[in-house]
Amino acid sequence: MDITRDSLVADVATGMPATVRTFQQHQIDFCCGGKRPIAEVCAERGLDPDVLLGELRASETLSNAGRDWRQAPMSDLIGYIQTRFHEPLRDELPRLGQMMAKVVSRHGDRLPEVLVPLQQTLNTLHVDLLHHMQKEDQILFPAIRTIEEGRTGANAAWIEQPIGVLEDEHEQAGAALARIRELTSDFTPPPDACPTFRGLYYGLAELEREMHVHVHLENNILFPRAAELARNR
Repeated sequence: MDITRDSLVADVATGMPATVRTFQQHQIDFCCGGKRPIAEVCAERGLDPDVLLGELRASETLSNAGRDWRQAPMSDLIGYIQTRFHEPLRDELPRLGQMMAKVVSRHGDRLPEVLVPLQQTLNTLHVDLLHHMQKEDQILFPAIRTIEEGRTGANAAWIEQPIGVLEDEHEQAGAALARIRELTSDFTPPPDACPTFRGLYYGLAELEREMHVHVHLENNILFPRAAELARNR
């Protein structure tokens, strides 16, 4: 793939999955906000586009990006998303919530302007993501598998409506993650932070990193493929 200043960030991340790491390092949104040219993003963030282009071209392959999900069966991609992201999230979100509660109980009086809204944002994100994944696992993903297997009729285009709803929910999750990054000053704990405090911020940074890849695979690969196949049934 030839990457230029006019290339859309999402297209680059889709066509060359190894570039995801580089976009993450520069805090460039490649999922929900990825439909923008590289030059525009660089101008906004004060980056040299030629330097970024060089980094993107030299990106090493991510350990979990060895398969071209644009060509693989959608059922395989769905299985990967559920195993790699959905199942771990159902364990990780409660763990982060418990750590958050512990940090608030010990440091909330000292840092109320940070920790109180941080806990509220995380709790809301937790509930929203659980409901979101349930809709995907129980409704959308089985429907996509049915369409791919040819077990549906000419009305398969209905799938575009729930896809639109889920994409809107991705936007909301992205806004919550951006708020978490803002509240934590880019996941930087106070100098005197205890191990639990530091572990919480590290976990939140990892949550953001994983969610960006998760949403990218759905928004930019799975959902467009499913919608196109449904329209052609």
